[in-house]
Amino acid sequence: MRLTVLFAILLAGAPLAFGGAAEGKDLFAKRCKACHGPEGQGNPGMAKMLKVTFVHLGSKEVQSKSDADLKKIITEGTGKMKPVTGLSAAQVSDVIAFVRTLKP
Repeated sequence: MRLTVLFAILLAGAPLAFGGAAEGKDLFAKRCKACHGPEGQGNPGMAKMLKVTFVHLGSKEVQSKSDADLKKIITEGTGKMKPVTGLSAAQVSDVIAFVRTLKP
């Protein structure tokens, strides 16, 4: 009985752990793609205009950051990147879940 309850709890929690990436991909496409490119590779035209070099979001440099670090970058900005406004905490988590899928 205990095993069944534990299994049910784990199954109920699975969408919370993995379901956000699809939603995050949609948000990324709407809010981040213009600068970061559709697959996180960076938009060369935007990089030239801003005089920056985009680091691929799937790179070890980005992927080694904690979720808290990524949340801070998204919500507060960094360097020339402006904060992304108008996202709920859940939406920020969804975007982070999508960024995690970019890891090679």
